[in-house]
Amino acid sequence: MLTPKEYIYKRLRMVDEQLILRGINDRRVLDAMRFAPRHEFVDDMYQQFAYDDAPLPIGENQTISQPYMVALMTERLRLKPNDTVLEIGTGSGYQTAILCDLVDYVYSLERSSRLADIAGQRLSDMEYSNVDIHVGDGSQGLADMSPYDAILVAAAAPKIPRVLCSQLKHNGGRMIIPIGDHYQQELRLIVRRGEKVTSRTLLMCNFVPLIGRYGFSPGRYDTSSLA
Repeated sequence: MLTPKEYIYKRLRMVDEQLILRGINDRRVLDAMRFAPRHEFVDDMYQQFAYDDAPLPIGENQTISQPYMVALMTERLRLKPNDTVLEIGTGSGYQTAILCDLVDYVYSLERSSRLADIAGQRLSDMEYSNVDIHVGDGSQGLADMSPYDAILVAAAAPKIPRVLCSQLKHNGGRMIIPIGDHYQQELRLIVRRGEKVTSRTLLMCNFVPLIGRYGFSPGRYDTSSLA
């Protein structure tokens, strides 16, 4: 177990070496990554590895994404302080915390009730009050609270879920989502203007599958190495 000062040092070094050197330059995103204690979002046995350049398991066959991927996805959404964001895949709650530091309100949707409960308690203990966590099929989004300024999907879908596009604001709503099969995907940035939706590939990636009506069917996949 590391000391609090050692965790801070590792977190600041993560930002300098894994994010800034790879081109992440949004000051608000960098500050949020410097602030959020990533080690508190993983089990004790993984805390010493929390600031490594890699994803980590969080149970339920899910992972906490690589720090760079968290920063990249967040930065590319170009979030504003008054935005309302939908997050698909609460997971550990770490990405949720980053979003909460950057926007007015976050709705987060998690398939696993156990992960949702754990993440909700963590965020509450850290005094995040601008978040509402729901349990359900992330591939269907959360229509009741829409439209959203941005949607961040932390799991891979076989194709762009049109139901999620319909929940974006008409005047430039953004969504970032991995699209592909179980083993390799393209990270796509989706922008909606009126009824027109454009898609741009940012990079190749490897995420756990999005399970649900507009995602993948439950299956037996080793996701231990995924983002």
